Amino acid sequence: MADSAEFSAPESTEPADGKSPAATKQATHSAVNWPVFAGASVIIVAFVLWAAIWPDAASTAIFGAMGWVATNFGWYYILTATIVVVFVIVVAFSRVGRTKMGPDHSRPKFNLFTWAAMLFAAGIGVDLMFFGISGPATNYLTPPDVGPMTEEAARMAPIWTIFHYGIPGWAMYALMGMAFGLFAYRYHLPLSIRSALAPIFGKRIHGAAGHTVEIAATIGTIFGISVSLGIGVVFLNYGLSELFGIPNSLGVQIALMALAVFITIASTVSGVDKGIRRLSELNVILAIVLVLWVLFSGQTAHMLDALVQNIGDFFSRFPSMMMNTFAYSTGTADYPAEQWKADWTLFFWAWWIAWAPFVSLFLARISRGRTLRQFVIGVLLIPFSFILMWVSIFGNAALSFFDDQEFLNQAVELPESGFFTLLEQYPGSTFTISVAVLTGLFFYVTSADSGSLVMANMTSKPTMNDSDGPPWLRIVWAVITGALTLVMLFIDGVYTLQAATVMVGLPLSILIYLVMFSLWKVLKTEQLGIDSRQATLPTLLTSRVRDTGERGNWRQRLKHRMSYASETEAAD
Repeated sequence: MADSAEFSAPESTEPADGKSPAATKQATHSAVNWPVFAGASVIIVAFVLWAAIWPDAASTAIFGAMGWVATNFGWYYILTATIVVVFVIVVAFSRVGRTKMGPDHSRPKFNLFTWAAMLFAAGIGVDLMFFGISGPATNYLTPPDVGPMTEEAARMAPIWTIFHYGIPGWAMYALMGMAFGLFAYRYHLPLSIRSALAPIFGKRIHGAAGHTVEIAATIGTIFGISVSLGIGVVFLNYGLSELFGIPNSLGVQIALMALAVFITIASTVSGVDKGIRRLSELNVILAIVLVLWVLFSGQTAHMLDALVQNIGDFFSRFPSMMMNTFAYSTGTADYPAEQWKADWTLFFWAWWIAWAPFVSLFLARISRGRTLRQFVIGVLLIPFSFILMWVSIFGNAALSFFDDQEFLNQAVELPESGFFTLLEQYPGSTFTISVAVLTGLFFYVTSADSGSLVMANMTSKPTMNDSDGPPWLRIVWAVITGALTLVMLFIDGVYTLQAATVMVGLPLSILIYLVMFSLWKVLKTEQLGIDSRQATLPTLLTSRVRDTGERGNWRQRLKHRMSYASETEAAD
């Protein structure tokens, strides 16, 4: 969904005991949360084995479940996305929007430019390269609600892709990010999903209720990551084929998946995470180079005209697009509107839901000290601005080849080819294709590496220090994620991963509503003012939560109770 190389979060506090940061980090790895790890890993491994041993049965079940969800719950997905958008906007522009993700006196760790740059980087991923061409091409040849290959179809083709990558999805990130930021940095609970549900479940967040929520979030997250890795594998395979004649085959894709696991192990063992983050920063530069190359080496004036019109069309049509269930649309004979909705809108909403705990953790950690209003506006608009520009320029560049229907058909039938085929139409294609492959490789590697880190965090017991899970757990999740990705690719490629995501996103969407209700309960106390908040919040949170999940002997517990904040911690 979005690149996640920096999701390990840029914390830079100096340890008070004089130890090196590396030593401190090694010493403070949180313990494994065995009920969550065992529950999530057993379910995923069982699913992988089932799909590997009985692929036909798995295919029938996955696509049957997707069809059932699309037919019976398409309205629910669309309504949920709309409710989330309304909720975060109301929070941002109401009185509680002034509430800080931290104490009232706290200040942001990063200045506005640095913060905006990190949000910007979070909006870029290899899937943008994959869907940036195939999405508009599909919407032009087989639109859901207008005639195919018409002027209106061309006008709406990039808009639907911008919509699927736009504000509704980032609103889900903003919702979960607010929950992480408020409960961790303002209410001093561990940085975890279960902490965000403390106002609802109280002490039970340390028992079965908390375990169930985190198992569900872990399963949803691993499917979301697998979709991105699956897209990255087939995209890179095609790019390497274009450059070096390497065949498009499952063997090559297995090798690429093994590369991702190897790099994850290497970064875990040797501590090269900073190098991985530098690759993420380089990704942004390379992506901008590709955008500017296509913009200025082609029909520049037309592209800028289309960009301006796309912006106007998106915001003018956004409300009706949000609630469009295509109840009165038939689509085309080859691609009914109901199927289009399942393959695009429902898949993207489920994908965003699956990624929400993952990406929101990063967004919250870089936003400590900012108000909810600043956070929501930044998350909704900064990454989206780049996505809008990317899809508009590349999508309209593809649609400029109206007379080359073979090119558009190939972009629909073989989505991984669209980006490279488009670059071949411009000067210096060997150079730009090489840059595209390199960019895709960096996105792929950093997403795999940071994905395993976050999975390890989600299946560990968080502490007030936000420490990571043990290194071996990160490696285990890298292997499990790779196995899930490959077994889905064996069945029917990326489309199987999309179908499975629609299926998994349905139960996970319940978490979205729980988080909204939890935030509503807490923000009501913020609205009452400081005196009422001080009287209410201890009852709502602190006294209802048994502890932070930290364990140890009596000496360790006594030391924890008798420790005091450092000057840096107090300033935060």
